[in-house]
Amino acid sequence: MSVPLGTWPAIHAHRIPDRPALVDGDTGRLVTYADLEERTTHLATALRERGVGPGDRVAVLSLNCPEMLELVFAVAKLGAITVMLNFRLTAGEIAFILKDSGATLLFATTSLEETARTAAEDSEVREILTLATAQERRDGVRAGFDALLDSAAGPDAPDLPEVDPESPVVLMYTSGTTGRPKGAILTHSNLFWVSLYHNSIERGLNQLDVNLAVAPLFHIGALAVYTLPGAYWGACTVVLESFDPETWAAAVERHRVTKAFAVPVMWGAVLQSGATDRHDVSSLDVAISGGAPCPLPVIEGLLAKGVAFTEGFGLTETAAAASMLPSEFVRSHAGSVGRPMPHVEFRVVDAAGEQVPVGEVGELLVRGPSVSPGYWNRPDANAEAFRDGWFHTGDLARVDADGLYHLVDRKKDMVITGGENVYPIEVEQVLYGHPAVAEVAVIGAPDAQWGEAVTAVVVRAEASAGKSAGSAGTTSGAVDDETGAAGGAGAAADEALAAELTAFARERLAGFKVPKRFVFTDALPRTATGKVRKVELRSAVGGQESMVSR
Repeated sequence: MSVPLGTWPAIHAHRIPDRPALVDGDTGRLVTYADLEERTTHLATALRERGVGPGDRVAVLSLNCPEMLELVFAVAKLGAITVMLNFRLTAGEIAFILKDSGATLLFATTSLEETARTAAEDSEVREILTLATAQERRDGVRAGFDALLDSAAGPDAPDLPEVDPESPVVLMYTSGTTGRPKGAILTHSNLFWVSLYHNSIERGLNQLDVNLAVAPLFHIGALAVYTLPGAYWGACTVVLESFDPETWAAAVERHRVTKAFAVPVMWGAVLQSGATDRHDVSSLDVAISGGAPCPLPVIEGLLAKGVAFTEGFGLTETAAAASMLPSEFVRSHAGSVGRPMPHVEFRVVDAAGEQVPVGEVGELLVRGPSVSPGYWNRPDANAEAFRDGWFHTGDLARVDADGLYHLVDRKKDMVITGGENVYPIEVEQVLYGHPAVAEVAVIGAPDAQWGEAVTAVVVRAEASAGKSAGSAGTTSGAVDDETGAAGGAGAAADEALAAELTAFARERLAGFKVPKRFVFTDALPRTATGKVRKVELRSAVGGQESMVSR
């Protein structure tokens, strides 16, 4: 039987009360499992006094901090639902989610309070409570969260409700790049099962492990890869407010971190910074990358550090972990997302819903106990995505003869050029093999002759030095393969590199897959979770009059 999320701290408060559950990586404050149970129970009491009950929604707009996780457990104890908000959204975007979810209480980091108040103006939110920033916590500043916790402190154990494991516990909204965001419902049972899966990843997970949470916790990868599973198994999670390679490596050394999740751009920044040479990171036994394919040079760099590096695949709708590639296959099956997790099933089907043969491309379908029951108040989207017990991911994939799955691309990102289908991931992985390429995104740009022209947006290796992960750059020269024309500063250099990359790609790809156009930029626009914003790229590149051509 599934175990409700809110009971996890109590289980370990009896088993291992003095073991660390959470560590504030920015201040050093430690919370044991006994502390976690006491604090989250008091929080649940205080929330109930403010009218929060089963099924109610409590929104959290916060930078990473241990208090975020305490809120998730406290809300779960009441049978209520935490709505995780992306702090990089605009007030208008947050307002939509607050209205759609019907959240009645909102927690916000003090630095985000103005945005929170603007977003909540026309919503059901009755009260906004603040969370302290890392600097404020170091300075001893107390926020609304602390006052709330103090208000319910007392010796008496409250009478908390019995919670149905199949009821919703977290709402996470999709990015909404193809329309308005959808709130994916995650149940207690979904998060219980995904926690069980983690014991099948590499060396497993137990109370002696230390996880480093530095990717944004509003994202399913950071929350459900090692962080919540660690709480289920009695491990410790160190929380950092934000990512910086030096701070990350120092935290690994200081806390003897054994497990860490990050997106590829973060792993690349760690390696490029040289921070792992200045700090002892030998305690790290498993590194997981997710959210996007990890370039092979980054994988090789981490393996050279003696880390068991593995890539996983999952979506918000699958509670993050759906498949995992064992570390022994990361070289021999580079680009694969591995095999499904225990109790998870995959199918690759054609447009008629029939399973395709090995090696052929089709849409990936997922079924299992960690899969969301659907979207919040979206019967239309549910009818499209959740059919006959299967979740239709919208990802194109193939399975190889060894039973390993390879994501080919999102349906919407596939480029159709001259009647041929080109999957950007395949082209990107080839271009990543060139030493001059730090980052690359392949898109389709409108073309009168071909319908779409395969277009590579490239960040040069030297241009990426010193750039922050996720920053959006501006395009410089663009070169068109059809005309040879180049525009902007450094046109000659753009032309030369475009020629070099074209030759490199032609040795490794069919001719129709080789980019016809190259655009050079300082940085790729990314989401808070490291995914490239290809919609923005298509818009920007489509409006350029000159391209570098080979």
